[in-house]
Amino acid sequence: MSGLFDRRHLRRAFGRAAPNYAAVAALQREAEARLLEQLDYLDDRQPARILDLGCGPGRAAGAMKKRWPKAEVIALDAALPMLREVPRHTRFWRPVRRVNADVSQLPLADQCADVIFSSLCLQWVDDLPATLSEFRRVLRPGGLMLLSTFGPATLSELRDAYLACGEVPPLSPFAQIQQVGDAMLAAGFKDPVLERDEYTLTYPDLRSLMQELRAIGAGDARHDRPRGLGGRGRLQRVTAQYEALRRDGVLPSTWEVITAQAWGPAPGAPRRDGGADLASFPADRIPVRRR
Repeated sequence: MSGLFDRRHLRRAFGRAAPNYAAVAALQREAEARLLEQLDYLDDRQPARILDLGCGPGRAAGAMKKRWPKAEVIALDAALPMLREVPRHTRFWRPVRRVNADVSQLPLADQCADVIFSSLCLQWVDDLPATLSEFRRVLRPGGLMLLSTFGPATLSELRDAYLACGEVPPLSPFAQIQQVGDAMLAAGFKDPVLERDEYTLTYPDLRSLMQELRAIGAGDARHDRPRGLGGRGRLQRVTAQYEALRRDGVLPSTWEVITAQAWGPAPGAPRRDGGADLASFPADRIPVRRR
């Protein structure tokens, strides 16, 4: 066993979610759409190769292939069933290449990509600095990297309900925005910009929220995760705690989405491996929007 996450469990969970993921994952679609809007920073540049890392069913890959038909768009995901969904989101005359691999170990050449796009994937990597260093390796100097990931406020109500019952929440940990910024600086990316959005989704009951988490493959993927829901009694106690938050007939659920943008550095630009002379990313300069 190595690393925080159970990679086989993650592949199975997202593989099971693949057929219905595009229809169920509403917040994921919203975050992806907002990240796609940031491609306008490329102005009139025509990228030759675009990577959609952790592509899921490939909606973003299809959108980028439509925008730049002459570009080579590569959709990469660790879950093979997700890659089988990619052709549904493009056209046969605009094919997207598919690669089955982990984003932390890219089977790609150095400085091969003009754009790296990764929406809500990095919360599932074991070593964020190492993974972003890998992103920097394959990004060309002056290339654009766009990414989003969940922050620690995600599912805070559910987490607090478990803790109030003296139980370990069956939820994976999420990196803080300062950790994401520091990892980008450590990898040597140029001009990083980070933002944080908080979304509030509502559900008729806790069961509906749990069913959605299973439907999108999101849950506790740690090696030492508690198995199962722990019995009806525990679930009833957690439900009672969560019910105290009910307003206007629905239960709220917070989702924090961290969005980051950076550019590929010039050839030979240093990395700051090992955390040496790293200045923590200043939290007071990070915009926060609530939706």
